[in-house]
Amino acid sequence: MQIKRIIPCLDVDDGRVVKGVKFEGIKDVGDPVELAKKYCADGADELAFLDIGATAKSRATMFDVIKKVAAEISIPLCIGGGIRTVDDMREAINCGASKVSVCSSALSRPQLLREMADAYGSKSVMLAIDAKRVSGAGEKPRWNAFSHGGKSDTGIDAIEWAIKAVELGAGEIMVNSIDADGTEAGYDLELTQRIASAVSVPVIASGGAGTLEQIAEVLLDTNADAALVASLLHFGKTTVTEIKKYAQGKGVSFR
Repeated sequence: MQIKRIIPCLDVDDGRVVKGVKFEGIKDVGDPVELAKKYCADGADELAFLDIGATAKSRATMFDVIKKVAAEISIPLCIGGGIRTVDDMREAINCGASKVSVCSSALSRPQLLREMADAYGSKSVMLAIDAKRVSGAGEKPRWNAFSHGGKSDTGIDAIEWAIKAVELGAGEIMVNSIDADGTEAGYDLELTQRIASAVSVPVIASGGAGTLEQIAEVLLDTNADAALVASLLHFGKTTVTEIKKYAQGKGVSFR
């Protein structure tokens, strides 16, 4: 039986954890170090730290905050946002990251994925795909990959991009549905499954978790290896322990 993971996601801007809906209406929800400690103690399998302002505002990832978070947790830590070079990756790993996530930088220069994989191995390279449905009613479903915090449509097919990224060296894919992000209306199961069935590496479902049932659903009904959770945890609607207990009752196995 496939072993699944629950990964709390800390979207950080200016040193604070924030959350919005469909990448808009950003609200402050807390201190990244305190939330990281809380989620680690509660049984999270990994933690994702995404500096959402780094690319859009053209500033370096906040490595000082990363060091503080890494010092307080005992689980794998993925760092994303503002990672543009192998040197950036090296600094993130030196600060305590287990892997790095890239999105806009890989879209603008796909060869970066190969360079990172050559330097640290594919397991340390995650590609984040911010995908939005662009097909109209009655048309064949199509999602494009967006860059710069979901603001820029690259015109690149998200599924084809996932396949190419794995060929270049990405060892994991995070599929974030812009349409579902922060809505708590459920993950985009079709998008998640399309990508998970197209690649041979682990896939993380992201965007839309609103109920325990929805989290169990994406882990049971798609080939996703993990579910990213943010709003439900940040706003105190549930805990990692409750998520795992419910999902295990439905037949999901965790580490």
